Amino acid sequence: MSTAYDESDSYLTAHEHAAAMIPERSGPLVDVRVVDLTQALAGPFCTMVLADMGADVIKVEPPEGDSVRVIGPYTEADDEHLFGGYFASNNRNKRSIVLNLKESADAEVFLRLVETADVVVENYRAGVMDQLGLGYEALRERKPDLVYGAIRGFGDPRTGEGPYTYWPAYDIVAQSMSGLVSYTGTKEGARVASGPSVGDLYPAAMMVSGILAALHHARRTGEGQFVDVGMVDALMALCESMTWRYTYVGEIQAPRGSEHPSLCPFELYDTADGQVAIAAPGPRHWERLCRIIGREDMIDHDRYKSSRRRVLHRHEVQEAITAWTGRLTKAEVVDALADQVPCGPVNNAVDLARDEQVRVRKMLVAVDHPGSARPVITPKPPIRFADSPTGVYRPAPKLGEHTDEVIGALEADQTE
Repeated sequence: MSTAYDESDSYLTAHEHAAAMIPERSGPLVDVRVVDLTQALAGPFCTMVLADMGADVIKVEPPEGDSVRVIGPYTEADDEHLFGGYFASNNRNKRSIVLNLKESADAEVFLRLVETADVVVENYRAGVMDQLGLGYEALRERKPDLVYGAIRGFGDPRTGEGPYTYWPAYDIVAQSMSGLVSYTGTKEGARVASGPSVGDLYPAAMMVSGILAALHHARRTGEGQFVDVGMVDALMALCESMTWRYTYVGEIQAPRGSEHPSLCPFELYDTADGQVAIAAPGPRHWERLCRIIGREDMIDHDRYKSSRRRVLHRHEVQEAITAWTGRLTKAEVVDALADQVPCGPVNNAVDLARDEQVRVRKMLVAVDHPGSARPVITPKPPIRFADSPTGVYRPAPKLGEHTDEVIGALEADQTE
């Protein structure tokens, strides 16, 4: 396991080792325009992914801006505090315009903008856009092939109205109500929410898939449609094992720490300086692991000869592996196993910033931050296209930074 940096590196200089921004918008969606009404995390992450793939995403903000603009942290070199890391991380590659949709003149500008778009995305509570007279049906009259995406806590009444439809929801609520929290936690039974905000991010990723499918349909038939993703619905789908274990054997899953209920070894193991993940449930990897750790006696032993039997005697397997890993550092364990047995260190942000694989894959990009004297780093789009490359070409926008540009183009089109 190699590293490109030494211990003197820090977050203040991490951008010096990151990939550069690309010069202009590119990707397979360069012919797609998205009108983005989203705020907070789920919606902006969805539209950011579309922007990363080349779409022209126009973020329509109210006069006070997206509510998360005021959330930090800010860099020590940021003198303006136009927005913090929360907003910056999910609004790159977008243009921002300010419209007050409660004002008739601005609502008309919005409708004209929709006429130029392929997609509209919003994540208000159900009914908000309808009350403004700007819901899906109203927009479809102006743009019949429009794809309209809505991310809500409990879905939209158009696809199934339930008792929770009009409730507000956030990530932690979706994680809890979907069942995810019920079996995430320690073996002792302490339940915890997921570290990443999967209650927002997974529904966002599902909405990207839905939008692309609806776009394909619209271009084939000339008919747009309403695309609905409920946050709780999406996380229920993510927790698929919870359902099939219940329906097959009546099991109600409980927190299991890092262990897998059906596979062994398939978990985290302590080392001299941290932890590593080792996954060797199949016979070939199990044999290799046993030979490397000096426990050839376990390869064909009746107690350990299958993953199912190793699950039954998990504690003994854990002891054997930890007796070896505990004497070594993370790097030494990975170096010994790397191309023989699936494994990897438990990394944190510092580890990733220094990792040679991350550098070669250009997974961290140095992005300019308005008002800051130094760039910050952000993950590069993970979806790679061989013939239509994507990337980060624009930092998150200032509030209303592109209002004149976008409206000016609309007016120019109208006079032609």
